[in-house]
Amino acid sequence: MDWEKDAGRLADRVTDPDSRWLAPLASVPRHELIPRWWETDDSGTWVLRKGTDDPVAWAETAYCDWSVVTRVGPLHADQAEDDDHPEGRPTSSATLPSLVVRMLRHGRLGEGLPFLDLGTGAGGLTAYAARRIGDRHVTSLDVDPYLTEAASVRLAAMGIHPAFITTDATMRVPGSYERIVSTVGLPAGPGLRPVLAALAPGGRIATTIGRTSLIVTGWKHTNGDVVGVVERDTAGFMLTRSGDDYPPALTDLFALARDGVGEYRTTGRYPVVDVAEAWEIQSMLEVTTPGVESAFETNGEIRTATLVHPDGSWARATAECTAPPEVHQGGPQALWTELERIRSRLNTEGSLPLLGAHARITPDGVVHLSRGSWRGSLGDR
Repeated sequence: MDWEKDAGRLADRVTDPDSRWLAPLASVPRHELIPRWWETDDSGTWVLRKGTDDPVAWAETAYCDWSVVTRVGPLHADQAEDDDHPEGRPTSSATLPSLVVRMLRHGRLGEGLPFLDLGTGAGGLTAYAARRIGDRHVTSLDVDPYLTEAASVRLAAMGIHPAFITTDATMRVPGSYERIVSTVGLPAGPGLRPVLAALAPGGRIATTIGRTSLIVTGWKHTNGDVVGVVERDTAGFMLTRSGDDYPPALTDLFALARDGVGEYRTTGRYPVVDVAEAWEIQSMLEVTTPGVESAFETNGEIRTATLVHPDGSWARATAECTAPPEVHQGGPQALWTELERIRSRLNTEGSLPLLGAHARITPDGVVHLSRGSWRGSLGDR
């Protein structure tokens, strides 16, 4: 494989000609970080792919600007057999390079400044950062011992030797860092405290907040607050996890939402939306109704969206194409009503007040947001 040309083309595509990140991207053989990966077939089944079986597909996968799933549920592609078909959600990936570059830019890495890459994954961000500022200044952390070990071995073969830590960042983050970039969605509240404690006064963090697409950046003040903004940029990172897999979804509640007759039956105002793909709406819903989970399916021209909440609330909206949906809701919160309130604000004002909002993260991990007269928070419930 002529990976140097492929890496050079990738670097040209996702950076500017004068970018300080162009050379690091062009110098890393990304295919060596993802020798195996998962893809879904036409039926949605996860299928193992091996680079050595198809070098052309390997090069195309590694040097195109997309994310590559390397772990589904508890099964990493490196450890899978040919006939394995894991079920569940992706739990690790090699993030698309353009997003890696954007997060590194948000982090504003500098020469000689200790840097923490939170979420090792396949090791790409760690490699680029080490090429840019020197591996002795770079530490990479992940909850999964296989990920840190594999990245350590593969980067060492490239002559890159950063430090690696295996730990649950929501419980403990060893060390002190001037810059932190997280490519996992950190939970607002108590789970964010260890990361904030590891950020040195005067240091900068760039992270998404779990269950949202919001990229929050800020500088740590001497009182422990991190003050900054919600960037006018978005990212969809996996949530942090504390074990081999994510906790089970609210399966029984989703089943009720799919088939139940709600206590409240109405006709919705707006067409059915796939909430998980409507990133700004989903993010605002997490601010107003933290913990909501969503699902979406189509059957011909019939579109159905469901929302559930750990407190037992659920909602289902069903319609043909863009017709007003029939809505069923149950439980203590009217989830679809809250979603429509958010959509009304978006339609009325042309935007939601999230992107560009002022952000202040207090040492307890609560993210306080404000923009004009609007106030919101994450992690205080």
